[in-house]
Amino acid sequence: MTRTALLAAALAALLAGPAAAGPISSACLASGRAQATPQLCGCIQGVADQTLSRADQRAAAKFFRDPHQAQEVRQSSRPRDEAFWLRYRDFGATAEAYCG
Repeated sequence: MTRTALLAAALAALLAGPAAAGPISSACLASGRAQATPQLCGCIQGVADQTLSRADQRAAAKFFRDPHQAQEVRQSSRPRDEAFWLRYRDFGATAEAYCG
């Protein structure tokens, strides 16, 4: 998916209203971070719904509980992890642009 398509999808998600609770939103809210408001976590979930599969969302949600796991995936040489990391990185950039 191109960056333009990702941004358009994220904008559509934001205009549709708050996202239903999903794995990213739930992990975000449970993270205990002061910035983790329902509005912000819902926005991030909306972007995730438009840019990541449900399986990718479940994998990414684990990073909230164990940030070291993100580092392990990022440094992995397995093709599956490399492909996931590229999708996750694009998701993060899009979420930051629309929700940050």
